[in-house]
Amino acid sequence: MRVSFAWLSEFIKTGLSVEKIAHMLTMSGLEVEALEAALNDVILEVNVTPNRADCLSVLGVVRELSVLTGEPVILPSSVIKSKEENEKDLLPEIKVEIRNAELCRRYSGRVIRNVKIGPSPEWMAKRLEDYGIRSINNIVDITNYVLVELGHPLHAFDLKTLKGGRIVVDTADNIYRKIKTLDGVERKLPENALVIADAEDPIALAGIMGGASTEVEESTTDIFLEAAWFEPVNIRKTAKALGLSSESSYRFERGADIEIIPFALDRASYLMQEYAGGVPHKAVDVFPGKKIPRAIEVNAQRVSKLLGTDIQKDEIIKILERLGFAPKWNDSLITVFPPSYRLDVEAEQDIVEEVARIYGYDKIPTILPVSRLSAREAPLRSNFIKDARQNIRRSGYNEAINFSFMNPQAFELLSLNDDDIRRSAVALINPLNQEESLLRTTLLPALIENQKHNLQRGLRNIRLAETARIFIKRNTGELPIEHLMLAGISMMNRTYSFWRNGTEDFYCAKGAVEALLDEFRIRDRSFGPCGEPFLHPGKSADVMVSGQRCGFVGVLSPTVREKAEIKGKEDITVFELNLDVIFAALPGIPVYRSIPRFPAVERDIALIVDESVNAAQVIRKIKEYPSELIENAVVFDLYKGEGIPAGKKSMAFNVRYRATGKTLTEEEVEQIHEGLIKDLLVHTGGSLR
Repeated sequence: MRVSFAWLSEFIKTGLSVEKIAHMLTMSGLEVEALEAALNDVILEVNVTPNRADCLSVLGVVRELSVLTGEPVILPSSVIKSKEENEKDLLPEIKVEIRNAELCRRYSGRVIRNVKIGPSPEWMAKRLEDYGIRSINNIVDITNYVLVELGHPLHAFDLKTLKGGRIVVDTADNIYRKIKTLDGVERKLPENALVIADAEDPIALAGIMGGASTEVEESTTDIFLEAAWFEPVNIRKTAKALGLSSESSYRFERGADIEIIPFALDRASYLMQEYAGGVPHKAVDVFPGKKIPRAIEVNAQRVSKLLGTDIQKDEIIKILERLGFAPKWNDSLITVFPPSYRLDVEAEQDIVEEVARIYGYDKIPTILPVSRLSAREAPLRSNFIKDARQNIRRSGYNEAINFSFMNPQAFELLSLNDDDIRRSAVALINPLNQEESLLRTTLLPALIENQKHNLQRGLRNIRLAETARIFIKRNTGELPIEHLMLAGISMMNRTYSFWRNGTEDFYCAKGAVEALLDEFRIRDRSFGPCGEPFLHPGKSADVMVSGQRCGFVGVLSPTVREKAEIKGKEDITVFELNLDVIFAALPGIPVYRSIPRFPAVERDIALIVDESVNAAQVIRKIKEYPSELIENAVVFDLYKGEGIPAGKKSMAFNVRYRATGKTLTEEEVEQIHEGLIKDLLVHTGGSLR
């Protein structure tokens, strides 16, 4: 904001140089960025922070100087002179009706007759020009002058254009959704936009811009001068929705002073009487939004503690009195009543900040804080997440970090069914773009994009993994369900490999998953058929932990590769695991035992079963067999073809038996083994091969 030093000097007599004043303002938090020489004047370029709407005027800056220097503020004249005895009895003429007191807490106005439209005084036009406002005519210039001087926007209507002698303040949906503003543009208004109307039509967009139909012109002789208070959030939303900003909206959306309205109205009326020859009538003032002054309690000892210095209570009270905060105190507790123009002061910490900046930041000593730290073991879950990341890196994966957003097109990329829970995504209210408009429900789409990005740059041996949260939408008003996931993607370029017949990529990814489960001693695990639509049906598997599905591993299907426009013949393998499920299945403190002293005995079982029976089910039945001698079981052969009936398959398992206290005899092993075979035939419905 540009402020004239000569203008400031009319409000306060400090006797200080402009450089000293600039330094004092800057050190108190109102930064003066530059000083610009003008004709017989100096312009201060003041950087006003968004929370200090009270400083968006000459009066606001003067108040700050008064607090810093102790000099009183000299308010400009606002006394209206009566030219005839009966003029003091002139009625307001205009009736005001506020239909929405939440959005308009106060509306004042005054009819001013017999104005003569013409150029403004040279000094006024010069001050407006120094500020950055173009001079138009004396009436419009006076409203702008008072805006810069006192910080409160005003608006002048041509009285002859107002119909019915009424002013109505209401939202657009209750009045009219269109208005032609002063810039000549007809605008369709949001339904909650606040509108000023006469008895028939809208005449202004409240707090933003007047209407073209009531514009003050050269032929204007009578005006209605408006001064009001409009709710900041509503003004900000309306201005943003219309892409329309003005000096008025800039102030209203940051919060105007509701108590200065009568003074601003009288000040403008006085200037119009002096420089436009107008005859002001009595003002109408509708004020339904009166509120009890805010009371904030602050402890004097806490002020010193937060600032790290010793400020006496008497000094704190003096500072608050100079700020106009009307403090009252009892022992160390001070009750503060911020003035109406300090809307930014809402809590104790705001009072502490005010004391600090007026007391002087340079007076507060710099002291290094003392921090006493005691070592303690990190929480189990934190260690678990850290170990999971380290383990997957040991398997050759590089860690990726992506945004927590996803593209709605990801559902189609992965061919997810309509009832898939991963389609229950939380939509962002204000997304940066369409590609990042949802909170992600799976980590795969981002990793596929990472892989594609690397492939396009010639990097083919890539293994990437990410640990992050996903979010599943719930009912309206409820927070989404969150799961911590670990996902990976890999592709191995075998074009230049010396070993042509290496391990399939699927088994490499599966091995990484098993290594992770081994890290956490998860023994109750298995792999079963997978129905994910984005994975190759013959190269995929669900990962089961403690009988609960915790993820999947598999090769991306050709359909997904085609949709993602990923070229090449090499398999792209992915996995995604729910770490919350794995964490819940963590075993307790491990119990170590000595290495077995007695040898194990192994037996093989070959079964012919239905194709729907998987190896994990059979192994689970083997381990559930009621015998302490069964140490382990693994599948080592799968066969379908000649000699095996249609719809059947052959699976062979190796079972290891061992006793802890002796060497097993053949008879003992055979007895248990035969019982196991009979049990398996019953539960699987199969036959021995």
